[in-house]
Amino acid sequence: MQILTRGGTAEYVEKRSRFIATLVPVTSEEEAQAQIDALKKKYYDARHNCYAYIVFSEDKKDVIERSSDDGEPSGTAGRPILDILSGNQIVNILAVVTRYFGGTLLGSGGLVRAYSTAVKDALDNSDLTAVSRGQRLVLKLDYTNLGSVQYKMRECRVSELSGDYGNCVTLNLVVPEEEVQKFKKELTTLFAGKEDVEDLGSVTYGQSGGEVFLL
Repeated sequence: MQILTRGGTAEYVEKRSRFIATLVPVTSEEEAQAQIDALKKKYYDARHNCYAYIVFSEDKKDVIERSSDDGEPSGTAGRPILDILSGNQIVNILAVVTRYFGGTLLGSGGLVRAYSTAVKDALDNSDLTAVSRGQRLVLKLDYTNLGSVQYKMRECRVSELSGDYGNCVTLNLVVPEEEVQKFKKELTTLFAGKEDVEDLGSVTYGQSGGEVFLL
């Protein structure tokens, strides 16, 4: 899964019709709608402003997908745009393709190709960051066990969100979903069943510039 971290634009021309694709990072349906309204105002003289977006639900457990043909024949604009986004497993993204009609009808196949190509080209001009599902844990331990825990963290691809290194160590960790049971079992073995670990639940996370972030 990926999120859009920097939006891009692209223009595709077919038989004098201009298709201007604009990709925008968004985190909610409300934000997506506000961006759609803004782009419709910007391109107020265009024939169509077709769009699709994918965002996480409020609890981050599911995704919400919406699309619109905005007056184009059903299934020739919004759905092809959405298919490009979902096919690339991108979330937190809005794609709006603005069409200035060139006077020649393109037919259903031509419209699908034009809208799809515009979005693909805009993706080439954008930045995407991989994200994953995981479990957030807070582990408390003393320094004598720190080296062993860090070894297990590397083995299970566990990321450290933050750490408090005072008289004892408190680690704020995120564990890949598929490694949670293994990592917890390793901790139980290492601490002989007396590990001090708090499970804070599921999260979606990624890494950018060497820093781990939560969505």
